[in-house]
Amino acid sequence: MLEPGSSWTALRKTFRWPEFSRFNIAEVACERWARTAPERRALRYLRPDGGIRDYSYVQLSRASNRFANVLKEHGISRGDRVAVLLPQTPETILTHLAAYKIGAIVVPLFTLFGEDGLRFRLSHSGAKAVVTDSANLEKLFAIKGDLPELETIFSIDQREGGTAGFWQELGKAADTLEMADTHPDDPAFISYTSGTTGPPKGALHAHRVLLGHLPGVELPHNFLPQPGDCLWTPADWAWMGGLTNVMLPALTYGVPLIAHRMARFDPEYAFWMMRELEVRNTFLPPTALKLMRQSNLPRAPRLRSVASGGEALGEELLGWGRAIFDLTINEFYGQTECNLVLANCTEIAPARPGSTGQAVPGSDVAILGQDGTPLPPGEIGEIAVRRGAPAMFLEYWKAPEKTAEKFAGEWMRTGDTARMDADGYVFFSARADDVITSSGYRIGPTEIEDCLTAHPAVAMAAVIGVPDPIRTEAVKAFVVLNKQDGSPELADALIAHVRKRISPHVAPREVVFVDSLPMTATGKIMRRSLKEGTQ
Repeated sequence: MLEPGSSWTALRKTFRWPEFSRFNIAEVACERWARTAPERRALRYLRPDGGIRDYSYVQLSRASNRFANVLKEHGISRGDRVAVLLPQTPETILTHLAAYKIGAIVVPLFTLFGEDGLRFRLSHSGAKAVVTDSANLEKLFAIKGDLPELETIFSIDQREGGTAGFWQELGKAADTLEMADTHPDDPAFISYTSGTTGPPKGALHAHRVLLGHLPGVELPHNFLPQPGDCLWTPADWAWMGGLTNVMLPALTYGVPLIAHRMARFDPEYAFWMMRELEVRNTFLPPTALKLMRQSNLPRAPRLRSVASGGEALGEELLGWGRAIFDLTINEFYGQTECNLVLANCTEIAPARPGSTGQAVPGSDVAILGQDGTPLPPGEIGEIAVRRGAPAMFLEYWKAPEKTAEKFAGEWMRTGDTARMDADGYVFFSARADDVITSSGYRIGPTEIEDCLTAHPAVAMAAVIGVPDPIRTEAVKAFVVLNKQDGSPELADALIAHVRKRISPHVAPREVVFVDSLPMTATGKIMRRSLKEGTQ
């Protein structure tokens, strides 16, 4: 969609979204390749036993047609919800494609969800079927009695009473199908928020969401696709980062997609895997990068692009990335409701330390004040995206009042605070509810956390505001150390480190040493949990 070599300004000035009267994710991500390049490699699956299996586009097309027919035979029709409770497997892709082909709505679910998390999402979405594996059947059986709308459970491996065999059913179905006639604004999937600011909300996305993500994928990967590109992420495909930043765009661009179910992120194994499977492009969440940095691995894979988003990286981590990968990690920004609207691309615009990038062509981003109007450069406010971006969600499922609260006139409010410089670079500060008000200052935790993690003793850090009778709030830091034990002397040294590196007014008043930090499944620090623990 974008022309390599252009300046950022030129890209934004000349960019126009293509117009479609009909649009289906399965058509764009699979069927057109199955017709024009049927044997092209679409997927390379590294199985748990270490074996590797390749899938062509025509194989994905025929298998997903079969499963689409299976879904129809089980009473699934247009608008019905089909949940996917699987890690990175071929069956995950086949379920997505099959559901899109019949106009059903996919509900991606993270396999680490417990019974309560699954019960809420399956009940709230009204899922009629779920595709899973033996590792997750016990949880589903435990809650099925609470889910009157859930009629069918498909298992991709071991079958138990009350389940249907995914491959057994698929093998009996026809591999031809007439695809549903879908409009770009017809619903495609429901992505539930991670619940960092309250109960999870189901963001309903349309088929156009794939189109809306493409510019924001191309830029952080320095104009994907290029000859020899191969894309992988450790991020689960149940989340927007794995699904719309990697899985669907890779298939759309004809870039081989690597799938592997990594039960727990292992930096050494990740490096080996990227070398062995010749990965050239990767999306690595900040937590994965931090774990890699801690491991001191000597030989990194030869990569063409590394993209990251979800938390600001900080100059220290970016510097490590340049040293180990011989490239600059391109940061990007988005959220479940409207993803990949800010990005960096070092091919055409140098990164600025601390910035999550500029507005991606096709999306308008502003920093709003409390009155909902855009602020001038340099002032901290709330990141907002103009209505009409194709990557923007349709609504919150069954929550019209929450949908209305998300918007201020023509702007979708993100709840994240930042400032924008005169050139359009956005510098992320924090979630709106993470901002610390101390002695009249509004302090974002990110800069302090970056400073703390730059200290050689610190592995990870999280900063919150705690009530203070004089200052309104005082800065409190929770620190995970690398190897040494915590001590009052080290706590004082870390406070002095922040005072010297940033400013005395943002330095923590208290440092607490902890073994781990609470995080969402997508690797974001749950500062709200830390706040609740101090009350």
